[in-house]
Amino acid sequence: MKIIEPFFEIKDELDSASVAVRLEACGRVCYKSEDKITDDSAIPFVTKIASHGHNSVLEMAVLTFRVTCQPYQRQSFLDCQPKYLVIDKFSDGMLITGSIRALKELYLLHFANQLVNELVLILVGIAPYVFEKIFEPRKVPVRDTSSIGIVKMNLAQVDLLAPELRLRHRFVGVRFVVNRAVTHELVRHRPCSFLQESQRYCRYSEDKFDNQVTFIKPMFFKEESKEYQLWKEAMEKAEATYLKLLETATPQAARTVLPNSCKTEIIVFCNLIEWQHIFTLRTSPAAEPSMREIMIPLQKEMQRRYMIG
Repeated sequence: MKIIEPFFEIKDELDSASVAVRLEACGRVCYKSEDKITDDSAIPFVTKIASHGHNSVLEMAVLTFRVTCQPYQRQSFLDCQPKYLVIDKFSDGMLITGSIRALKELYLLHFANQLVNELVLILVGIAPYVFEKIFEPRKVPVRDTSSIGIVKMNLAQVDLLAPELRLRHRFVGVRFVVNRAVTHELVRHRPCSFLQESQRYCRYSEDKFDNQVTFIKPMFFKEESKEYQLWKEAMEKAEATYLKLLETATPQAARTVLPNSCKTEIIVFCNLIEWQHIFTLRTSPAAEPSMREIMIPLQKEMQRRYMIG
């Protein structure tokens, strides 16, 4: 049995990575298969994930576009009722930020819409492996696109947006290593995207897990206290039962004996305005203590890096 402290990691190193590299790095957290990452593993991994319909992985990369168009073209796009996109309207067009998943699913429903098609044409150039067997230019009616201008913005340009726009269009991913009680609360933040370590697929008796279960040290008990000793004994018993069950049962069956203290990893991805909302709720004196334990230092670091309250 291993006992560790909770911690977080802001995944800003992925902001400069390619779409495929970013999606693989996030997606492999679910299976704890980061050891399989190589220089050329990203595209095959994402292609397989996309073809199998594991679309939550495709939420971990967003793109921002500055669109100029005629008012009727903008309205035609909005009439598609695009979901999960951040859209700000201007007199001459729109600012649009959306995940690969959101844009892909918009295309599946509205491939003949002029603006939707033009956006996806850019996406196909960036990540064609996501659109295999989906994107078919021959299906799209020939249209006059002379009044449409689309520029994909890079991250530096997004960071230079006016403050109110930057809060909405700048997304940040954070990897948490915490107990499962904390993640049960985190996933209630609906505007976020999540990828979490799966106890269904992870077999903690394997060498890559050091043949043991990892637990998060509870902040409620002092290490020398009777309560801590009782907690530790309970974890040892849970681990022994879990490992015994794995001799004849699958991980998804054996995991039923694992408690909330079990360590898990989760990536939370959302825009800065949602991070502000999370901090308002999760750092208050009324918040769950284990949540405050991780969120208060994260808030301070996000304030330092991104100047948000």
